[in-house]
Amino acid sequence: MAENQDGQEKTEEPTEKRIREAREKGQVPRSREFNTVFMLLVGSATVIVLGDFLVGGISEILKSGFLMERAQVFDTQSILLRLQDNMIDMLILLAPLFIVLTVVAILSSVMVGGYNFSMQATLPKFNKLDPIKGTKRIFGAKGLMELFKALAKVILVGVFASFILYTYADDLIKIGYQPIEVALANVGNDLAWFFLVVAASLIVVAAIDAPFQLWDNQRQLKMTRQELKKDHKDQEGSPEVKQRIRRAQMEMAQKRMMDKVPEADVVITNPTHFAVALKYDQEKSAAPIVVAKGADLIAQKIREIAFENNVPVLSAPLLARAIYYSTKLNHQIPHGLYMAVAKVLAYIFQLKTKSGTVFSKPIKLDGIEVPDEYHYD
Repeated sequence: MAENQDGQEKTEEPTEKRIREAREKGQVPRSREFNTVFMLLVGSATVIVLGDFLVGGISEILKSGFLMERAQVFDTQSILLRLQDNMIDMLILLAPLFIVLTVVAILSSVMVGGYNFSMQATLPKFNKLDPIKGTKRIFGAKGLMELFKALAKVILVGVFASFILYTYADDLIKIGYQPIEVALANVGNDLAWFFLVVAASLIVVAAIDAPFQLWDNQRQLKMTRQELKKDHKDQEGSPEVKQRIRRAQMEMAQKRMMDKVPEADVVITNPTHFAVALKYDQEKSAAPIVVAKGADLIAQKIREIAFENNVPVLSAPLLARAIYYSTKLNHQIPHGLYMAVAKVLAYIFQLKTKSGTVFSKPIKLDGIEVPDEYHYD
């Protein structure tokens, strides 16, 4: 079981934050064996497909390199120019193979661990010079895997190479008696198939190494319970900070709510414990909307703002409690309270028609009936 510097066991799965930070540092799973085998397979297959084209092109370059007039042989400048032309022709001839190998190198790297670019991975890490940590790496799981891969590659390549050489020994000897063009074609074809078979033999190593690298990377990223708690705390914040944030959010919400009280048509109270402010706009809503509500100190603040802005405050305990408990802020009152609220608004609008009316104290209105299902103690 992996341990951290404090000796605590890493038993917890890594968080998204831990994985993201590791990728930023360049710590991603990579399988060199998978990359090597993939490049050998594709490169060998490409040589087989382009065999005739490559052999023909190489033959022409060799002919042009050795066929020259007698005067050119003693002209140093002429020989250098011929060599330069042959090198350019060779690069152009091999360009398709180089392009394929470049694309394969990029794709094979991305296939295990995904794409990742990190400048931190290019910086020198002096902790790798620590001999104690180096010894742990050598005798750890990764070191043992590297030893196993090295032995497996030597054995597989040796066995398959020996088998191919033994099987095709006669054919290889006959190449020396063939014309140059035929010999080149046979050598190129045989070498391509040789590398293809050897690469195929290493698929076993790549099939073991790729899952191991994924597992080893996940193992290194695992966290102790203490690290997991700290990570969650860093992401969510300490309880004190979260409490301050919630308090600030509540204060902002209350301030926005209080700013709407002066726009209300009426404030209905308990009269001291509850207060709800209603606004009715026939063009925008089908029923009155609760623009502010609160209990105790908030209710008192709503009443004070209402009096300061000449908003009618009506004392109706049953109706105030009914609206407070049944209706959310900025929502319409329920259908069952339409009649009671309509009676209140009709009375308030009637009072407002009188010019110069000042609402400096709570208003009382008798005969407000509230359905039994909206009675709250």
